[in-house]
Amino acid sequence: MVLAGCAVLRPGALNEGARDVAYGRHPRQTMDIYVPAGGGSGRPVVFFIYGGSWANGAKESYAFVGDALASRGFVTVIADYRLVPEVRFPIFIEDGAAALRFVHDNVARYGGDPRRIHLMGHSAGAYNAMMLTLDRSYLARVGLSPGVIRSAVGLSGPYDFLPLDIDVTKAAFGNARNLERTQPIHFARKDAPPILLATGTDDTTVLPRNSEQLAAALRRAGARSVTLKTYAGLGHAGTAASLARAMSWRAPVLDDVVEFWQEVPPALPE
Repeated sequence: MVLAGCAVLRPGALNEGARDVAYGRHPRQTMDIYVPAGGGSGRPVVFFIYGGSWANGAKESYAFVGDALASRGFVTVIADYRLVPEVRFPIFIEDGAAALRFVHDNVARYGGDPRRIHLMGHSAGAYNAMMLTLDRSYLARVGLSPGVIRSAVGLSGPYDFLPLDIDVTKAAFGNARNLERTQPIHFARKDAPPILLATGTDDTTVLPRNSEQLAAALRRAGARSVTLKTYAGLGHAGTAASLARAMSWRAPVLDDVVEFWQEVPPALPE
């Protein structure tokens, strides 16, 4: 679940955003914020969560994501979070909730609209994003309502992976008392926000069935907007790598995600 090769892509500019903004006291509880050229206010916000088997990863390696999304008009946040083996489930999800609380409270100063926050993740980060979206308890603990998340996008994510049969998942989730509650598919619900699940046909790291089964579970639950995209010939890293300008020829992932967000209903006024 490691995004191999993307760290060599040239980082994007932060424009008028900020680097290493703390959302907690731990050294890994920091975020980078990317702002579209020209600034402005009331822009939609994307909170991107990277993968790495819940044990690897750094926000700087995903600057290409911040650059790509900012170029399409989104204030983009990429946050580090605590990793295995220092922590285990559910701490890495709780860090995401804390970061999201900070984004909600502070993104307006960077031109973002806190009523228009979209979650997006790749691989293990897609897992984190879906847990934050579907299991209401994480946002509740930081004083946020589920409606704060206007939509969620999962790229090549693991959502239904019991039993724990590989070292990666055993290390991250082996401590859980109730394994069912570690699975995003367990929380499929009718009132979920619009969700886009994307996967590649050649993904042998996180099998496409994860996206297919979560999409099916959400539809059975009566969720109003579930989109499943499958990209021929893409492997595990490809769904995220294709977001980079230099790699966009591989698949129209960025175009599809932006089109999806454009169709999300606007948030109600506060």
